[in-house]
This record gives sequence, structure tokens and C-alpha cells, in this order.
Amino acid sequence: MTYRTKLSGLLFLAGFAGILSFLLVDLSAIVAMVPAREGTTLPSPWLLKVLSLIQPTVLLALAVFVGVLLSPKVNLSAPAFEALARSTSFIAAFKPQIIPGVIAGLIAAVVIILSWVFLRPFMPVEFVTRAEAFNRLIPLPTRLLYGGITEELLLRWGLLTLLVWAAWRIFQRGRRQPGAVCFMGAILISSIVFGVGHLPVAVAIGGPLTLPVVLYVISANSVFGLMAGYLYWRKGLEAAITAHMMAHVGLVSALYLGS
Repeated sequence: MTYRTKLSGLLFLAGFAGILSFLLVDLSAIVAMVPAREGTTLPSPWLLKVLSLIQPTVLLALAVFVGVLLSPKVNLSAPAFEALARSTSFIAAFKPQIIPGVIAGLIAAVVIILSWVFLRPFMPVEFVTRAEAFNRLIPLPTRLLYGGITEELLLRWGLLTLLVWAAWRIFQRGRRQPGAVCFMGAILISSIVFGVGHLPVAVAIGGPLTLPVVLYVISANSVFGLMAGYLYWRKGLEAAITAHMMAHVGLVSALYLGS
């Protein structure tokens, strides 16, 4: 088995564990919470779960392929996963990423919590109530595995890597490697995509999608996306994964301490 095949397999399996963690979600409770729309009939919760696995699995496979193909060309890496693929020390490769990831994750959690506290009084009461109930229905393993690993593979390993490579090939063809502006632009765009990508959940939760709601959803997630993108660029994919996991730990802690 070649190195690239092993790396692709390891990354896909890690991301797929996050997708499978959706099976832990009490989808019946979420469906019951979402406002029913007249004339629509939802499939059974188990069928919804199966259907919800298909799209992210296809996107994950594509992101893994893109990252494995392009990351070496633009000096981006997943040092710990790459160490596993080369049968060298995972711990040695992962250790330099732990502290930056933990610190960034905790800072991100504080920023997101403060954003919620500041904007919550301006949001519709119905949305606030439903959002808090929805967050309690997402199990911690799903947050850690899907949010921490799968989303980082999709947004950082796949999308950010592709954006850096595309910017380099379009705007800096004369350079042997992409410059900092390519990375900064790619981090900004992928962060905005990450933020906007959470809007459908806000819509599904129900209640008016007001300006404060949109500002919170996009800004809070985009701020984290900037931090995760920078970590991926400077430290490696696992630093971004660690930060994402720690952010969820901080958010869940605040959710239950505040209840």
C-alpha cells in the first residue's frame, strides 16, 4: 500500500467516524422541535439519519482526495496523520500542536460565548429558546468527532488547501511556492464559508432569521474559522482539530453551567 493510499484511508476513516456519530443524535427529538411546515411530510427519523450520512460522506471523500493531492504542493500538512501513514511516531508529530490547539480552542469558546451573550437580547425569544434546546440535543461525541475532525477535513484540509493552490496558480504562477497573501485570502474565504454554512441549521431551528441571528451565526463561526485556518497553516491540521474539539468542550461546559 502506498503512502498516499494509507494517508487517504486514515483521514477518511477519521472523518467517517464523525459522520457515523450522527447516529447518536436523537433525531426524533430534533424533528419534534422543528416547526412543522404545512403540506410537508418528513421521512422516519432513521431514514433521515441514513440520508444525512450520504452527502457528507461524498464530500469527505472529495476533501480527503483534494487535500492529499494538493497539500504537499502548498506546504500544508497533517503531521500526525502523515506520521501514522509513514509508520513513524504519531505522538512526536502531534505533541507540538497540542498547546496551540488547546489555547486557540478555549479562546474561540470564550469569543463565541461572549458573542451570544451580547447579541442574545436582540434575538427573537423563540429562536433563543429553540437554539438552546437544539444545542442540548447534540451529544458531545458528535460535536468532537464531526465538528472536530470531519468539519476540519472538509473546510481546512479540503477547501482551504484547494483555495490556496488555486490562488497560487492563478495569481502567483511565477513563484515556486504560494505567498502569505494566498494563505490569508484562503483562510478568510474558508472562514466565511464555514460561518455561512451554519445558517441552514439556524433556519431549520425556526423562528425569524433576523439580522442579530445572522450576525451571530456567521461572525461567531467565522472567527473560529480564522483561528483554525491559521493553525492549519502554521502548525498542521491536528492543531485545528484540537482547537475545534476544545471549543466544543468550552461551549458545552458553558451551556450546562448556565442552565
